[in-house]
Amino acid sequence: MNKQKATFLAFTVPLAWGTSYIFMAYLMDGIPPVTIVALRTGIAFLVMFALFFRRVCRPDRQTLKASAICGGLLATVFLCLLLGVQYTSASETGFLQSTTVIIVPIIMAVLRKRMPETKIVIGVIAVTAGLLLLSGGVGQFSIGSGIMLFSAFVYAVHIVVSKSFVERVDSISLGIWQMLFACIYATIATFIFETPVLPQTGIQWASLLGLTLICSAYGFVMQAYVQKFVSAETTGFMFSLEPVFTAVFAFAFLGERLNLMGNIGALLILLGVMCANICYKPQK
Repeated sequence: MNKQKATFLAFTVPLAWGTSYIFMAYLMDGIPPVTIVALRTGIAFLVMFALFFRRVCRPDRQTLKASAICGGLLATVFLCLLLGVQYTSASETGFLQSTTVIIVPIIMAVLRKRMPETKIVIGVIAVTAGLLLLSGGVGQFSIGSGIMLFSAFVYAVHIVVSKSFVERVDSISLGIWQMLFACIYATIATFIFETPVLPQTGIQWASLLGLTLICSAYGFVMQAYVQKFVSAETTGFMFSLEPVFTAVFAFAFLGERLNLMGNIGALLILLGVMCANICYKPQK
């Protein structure tokens, strides 16, 4: 796969994730958060395992080890997202989660012991300004905001770690088996801290299937797949489009609206993504 096609597929991932906050908002009305994580990852694993059975049915030890690590990070991210939806709006949750785009280049710069490329720095500045406008400024952060910032950090670590692993193991296998490990961790936590509950209404079942098939099965498996062909920074920047899609879906299904500053923030995020991926060429 060439880089252009991989970048396009990376663009479809935040589009899929943009629907997740709508599904989670419906599911949280009656189903405990850890139970939701266990259900979404377990069903996603079964679906994707069936589709790619021949390719992933015999994972080696290295793949299982990588999946166990990524699965733990993924389960943490999913749980934080659900808790974030409890304390903030779907739109704000999406905006705060996308601060991952700021954290990824910082982690990569620390690991490489060098400053990021000029285009990355300019993109980070634009996206940072956009995210601040979208969230209403640092002074508006609440408990939910803190949870979402922690989620963003964990997810940034997941992106960087996944990028390292897909250089050594099959990306599709990693994307699928990490779902199983996330399900195992969440299931154990469910029986310790919660009373498991299955969806009771048609809306809840539809939301669970949407969260499972669109956001988990497609979104996270596709993320692992495209990371083999694009940089960790590019992955982070493309996924910063998630809050824009979230805002659109939140407006359409939950009636949430962005104010003037929020719309300006969304525009800055788009400009930051374009700058980081198109406008500047890497320095030789």
